[in-house]
Amino acid sequence: MRRNEEETHINVSRSSSAAPPSFSGSLQVQVHHELSILWSAGHLPTEPSAMAQSTLPTTLLVLPTHSAQLAFPPAWHGNPGQPGWPGQGPTGGAPQQWPPAPAVAPVVVPFNMNFPRGIYDKLMLTIRGQIKPDAKMFTINFLRGNDIALHINPRFSEGGKPVLVRNHKLGERWGKEERDLLSPFPFMPGHHFEMKILCTFTEFKVVINNTPAFDFQHRIKEVNQIDRINILHDVTLTSVNVDTLP
Repeated sequence: MRRNEEETHINVSRSSSAAPPSFSGSLQVQVHHELSILWSAGHLPTEPSAMAQSTLPTTLLVLPTHSAQLAFPPAWHGNPGQPGWPGQGPTGGAPQQWPPAPAVAPVVVPFNMNFPRGIYDKLMLTIRGQIKPDAKMFTINFLRGNDIALHINPRFSEGGKPVLVRNHKLGERWGKEERDLLSPFPFMPGHHFEMKILCTFTEFKVVINNTPAFDFQHRIKEVNQIDRINILHDVTLTSVNVDTLP
């Protein structure tokens, strides 16, 4: 058995006086199939057809399974250490995708997606698309009912300069804008982009084109009540995927 194999143990135990365990239907076929594989690989001394007439062994049956490991680039400032997020070390497993069937190209704008159980720690949203050549702005909103928990609003010419505005809104009242970035303004009209938005217990962490852009502390603390996003205005979407990181 190779060193990087994991071992799954099935403990089949009974007293010497107990009747042999019985299997029927698809379970019996599945057990016989697994035993045949082990016998063919030389892990069993007895052919499964002969074992079928006797009782199952009382010892541990060891079934080898394989786990893939992914390689990730080096760490970066504020890295949460999760696979699928830029700059992670290997953790021995791939992100679990939720929902199972992500949106695929083309994705219509305005775009809406519901989160049936709200957002939660380690949820990662990946948005891929292209800025329209004559874009003035586009918007991504994380919503709780009519409230906006996170408003992401890249503007391509405000006073002659591009800005990336973040805010929240309760009822009809906007909060304080955040405009500072960890890196230069990441979008260009006519160009493709990839944005990853990671939700943690305390904040949203946003990476654009594999470069950290900004963090946004939760202003609506009940993140499980944030159950919808929409994407609007001057952008064409290729895909919107949601992953749950381990």
